[in-house]
Formats: sequence, structure tokens, C-alpha cells
Amino acid sequence: METRGYKQELNESQWDEQTRRAMLATGVLFILTFITSIVGLLLYGPVLDDSTYVLGTSHDTRIAFGALCEVGLVITNIGTAIALYPVMKRYSETISLAYVASRIFESTIIAVGMVALLSVVTLRQDFVGADATQAASLVTAAAALVAIHDWTFLFGPAFCAGFGNGILVGYLMYKSGIMPRRLAILGLVAGPLALATAVAVLFGAYEQTSLPSFIVTVPEIAWESIIGIYLTVKALRLGRGAGAVGLRAESAGGGLAATSPNA
Repeated sequence: METRGYKQELNESQWDEQTRRAMLATGVLFILTFITSIVGLLLYGPVLDDSTYVLGTSHDTRIAFGALCEVGLVITNIGTAIALYPVMKRYSETISLAYVASRIFESTIIAVGMVALLSVVTLRQDFVGADATQAASLVTAAAALVAIHDWTFLFGPAFCAGFGNGILVGYLMYKSGIMPRRLAILGLVAGPLALATAVAVLFGAYEQTSLPSFIVTVPEIAWESIIGIYLTVKALRLGRGAGAVGLRAESAGGGLAATSPNA
């Protein structure tokens, strides 16, 4: 059941242990999504940038490591939604479920792109020494597979990130008060901007890797970075604070025992 109205921002005393652990897991997983996505994209460089990769020398191990990074990305993507759900369902179960569904859909699209690039590697390995006729066909097939990856890059990280991480998480953070409202507003603004630039790319206004696309996407990148860093740092700080309080309580209890007449 969803709560009515907006709750006040949660102060530190309202972060129970379940909330703290959930936010720590969410923050760490968000950071890992950045690492795995960036490293994976860099490792894919040879197959994405060289139209004749399927005929050239082997960078297969590098591409395999890139795919491994994307496996990690798929896991951490879904993990962010699962870690967030137990806490956020207190404020809106519908939106929390929508975020889980969005992350699963995004991860599925990413996996399709990963398989497409690994298929290029398979073609290169299976048709070593191809003649001129086969070579032309291989280049065409490889180009089609890379194009599939490029479209999944748009419909997965672009559309889904803007909708899920921007609009849905921004709304949940704003409503719950787990993050300061002024930060949550950034997500509510960044999400629609990311969706708008994805639509522009879809209709050919500019390339997804172009400067205009990057500029409009910067707020979403900043927002997702803030989610990871803010939740991780705050959860760790509260954990240390709780530990210190526990030690002080234990020390106080020991002191009382020592001064007890029955001691």
C-alpha cells in the first residue's frame, strides 16, 4: 500500500539498520554499474571502431573481457533495483516495482548487444582465411551485428536510464526523503532530458556519441554518480556512528557493573 502525501526528509536517526544496509548496497552497486559499463565500452573499442575487425588480427580476449564486464553490468543493474525495493516500497510499491521492471528490461537489452558483439568474434574465428567473396559477406554480417549493439545501447542505457534512474528513482528519493530533496530534483530534471536526447537520436537529429547528446546527458550522468556516492558515504558514516554508539553503551554498561555493590 502506498503512503499518502510526502513524508519529511529522513534524518539520520530514522535510518534503521535495514535502511542503512539497503542504501549501502544500492550505492555500491550504482558505483559498480559505472565501472563495468565504462570499462566494457572501452574494451569493445576494436570491434566497434574497425569495420574490418572480422577479417583482422585477433583482439578476441579483449572483447571477451568486455563482455565479462557487461555481465557484471547486468548483475549490478538488476541489483540496484532489488537492493532499493525493500525500503522504497514503503513509500510507493507501484513505482518501486516499475523500477525493478525497468532495470530488468534494460539489462536484457544490454545482454542482446553483448551477444551481438560476441557473434562478430565467432565469425572472425570460424572464417579465418576467407576468400574475397566470403570477406565481403563477413564484413556485411559483422556490420549488421555491430548495428544491433548500437541500437541496444540507445534503447537500454539511454531510454531506460532516463526513465528508471532519472524519473523513477528521482521520484522515490524525493518522496522518501532518503536523499535531500534538492538533489532528488536533479534526477527529476535529468531523466526527462536523457529521454529527450534519446528520442532525438532515434529520429536522426544527431549521433548518440555526438557532443550535443553528451551535453544533454551530463545531468543524468551527474545524478547517477551522486546516487552512488551519496548513499555509500552516508551509509558507511552512519554505520561507523552506530558502532561508536554501541561501544560507548557497552563501556558505560561495564562501568556500571564495576561500581555495583554486588560486583
